[in-house]
Amino acid sequence: MVKISRRLQTLQAKVEDKDYHPLEALALLKDTATAKFAEAAEAHIRLGIDPKYTDQQLRTTVALPKGTGQIVRVAVIARGEKVNEASIAGADIVGSEELIDEIQKGRMDFDKLIATPDVMPQVAKLGKLLGPRGLMPSPKGGTVTFDLGSAIAEFKAGKLEFRADRTGIVHVMFGKATFSPEDLLVNLKALQETIDRNRPSGAKGRYWRTFYVSATMGPSIKIDVTALRDLKLSEAG
Repeated sequence: MVKISRRLQTLQAKVEDKDYHPLEALALLKDTATAKFAEAAEAHIRLGIDPKYTDQQLRTTVALPKGTGQIVRVAVIARGEKVNEASIAGADIVGSEELIDEIQKGRMDFDKLIATPDVMPQVAKLGKLLGPRGLMPSPKGGTVTFDLGSAIAEFKAGKLEFRADRTGIVHVMFGKATFSPEDLLVNLKALQETIDRNRPSGAKGRYWRTFYVSATMGPSIKIDVTALRDLKLSEAG
C-alpha cells in the first residue's frame, strides 16, 4: 500500500470524481497547491495512440502565450559566426567542439540545448547522455536550426518541447500554480490545440482519452476535454 500523507488526503477530499469545466479545474488546481515551494501546473493526457508504431508517435513543441513562469537557460552549439550570433541573441552558454567535450564530461547547467545542423554529426555522440534527459537537439523539437535568434527567443519566452511516452501519455508543465486561472487556461488551450494539430496520421478511433491537471504536489483534477476543445480563445483570455 502506498501511504498518502494527511495533507494530500485533505486536498483529495476537495476534488470530486467528475469532469470539471476547464476554468473551474484550474481554480481548484490553485486551491490545492499548498506546498512550501512554487508548484508547477501540470497536464497529464492519455491519448488513443500506440507510440511503438512510427505513425502513432507525437513529438512537437508548444508556445505557451503566458510563458512557463521559469527562467530557461539556453545552451547553443554552433560554429564560426553563429557562435557570436547565439551570444548576441541571449544564449546563456555558447560553444563549439569544446562545449561538446564539456557536456561529455558532465556539464549540464542548461535547460535547453540548441545546435546548428552542421554540428549535429559531432553532437550525435552526446545522445546517450542527453537523450534520457530530454535535451538532445532535434529538428522536430525546433532545436536544430540555423535561425538561432528566433529559437533562443521562443524557448526563453515559453516554448516547450513535449512527446507522448511509450504508453501514449503526454506529461507537460504548462505554467506555475501562482498564475491566474485565466492565464493557465490560455496556456492549456494552446497545448490542446497543438496536440490536435499534430494528431499522428496512424491515430485511429478516439484520440483524447483522459485529461488531468494538477499542481506538482496536488491531487489530479479531471478536465472536460470537450469543453476545452469547444472553448474559443476569446473566452479563454
